[in-house]
Order: sequence, then structure tokens, then C-alpha cells
Amino acid sequence: MKITIGRIDKADFPKLILEDIDLKIDSGAYTSSIHCSDIEEITIDNESFIKFTLLDPEHPFYNNKEFTSKNYTSKIVKSSNGISEKRFMIQTEITIFNTTFPIYLTLSERKDMKFPILLGRKFLNKKFLIDTSKTNLSYKLKYTNK
Repeated sequence: MKITIGRIDKADFPKLILEDIDLKIDSGAYTSSIHCSDIEEITIDNESFIKFTLLDPEHPFYNNKEFTSKNYTSKIVKSSNGISEKRFMIQTEITIFNTTFPIYLTLSERKDMKFPILLGRKFLNKKFLIDTSKTNLSYKLKYTNK
């Protein structure tokens, strides 16, 4: 049975040390993405890593913590304005509706966007049904069960 999700919500990303972070449900986007700054591919001892800082200094949840991951790929993503660009993608975990799921997130500089995280179809498919008249269903569930 699919879980009903609203048009916006909040979720936790335990491996990224983010709690109750705002996200927008975007059925028009194929992949999910997270706002990052200082995204850089680096090499340490002949191994490739992706290095990034989550969010940016203006965001209230910004903690200036730099993340490095060996578990990443890159893909070409076409943004809503039709421009294709190479983006790096990491695999992490999202906790939503009191359940932890694996999720792939593209790293994107989304500084001018209201929501630091977009959840796209690839993550939503087969798990969620979107009701655009609702908001924060997972967030409300998290705090009514405590």
C-alpha cells in the first residue's frame, strides 16, 4: 500500500546529520536533489572522492560540515529551464514516515530555491501517492507518535 505524501514535508537524513529539513515533492523531477555548496571532485591516494558542504551559510541548518564520499557517480541532469549539466550523485538514507529508505541525491547548488531538497519520481515511485492539498504529513506523524 502506498503512503500519502503532501506537496511539502520535512525529513531526516541521518548520515548527513540533518533533521526536520524542508523538502518539496517534485513529481516533475526524475531524480531527487539536495542543495550543496563547494562541490568538488578530489583524488586521495589514487582514489576519487566527492567533497561538498551541505546547504550554504544563509540556511538556518547550515553547519559548515564538509562531507566526503567515495560512493558517488555523475549523471547529466536537465534542469527545469532546459539546460543540461553534469551533476554528482550520492547514495544516502532518508527517514520519512518513521521509516528509513535508501535514496540517491544529486548535489546541486540550489541557493535561490526555497526548499533545500527535492524528492523526485525515482524515489517516490511505488512508495508514495501525492496529495497536493496536504502538507507535512510525515512531520506531523513523527511528532504525534512521541
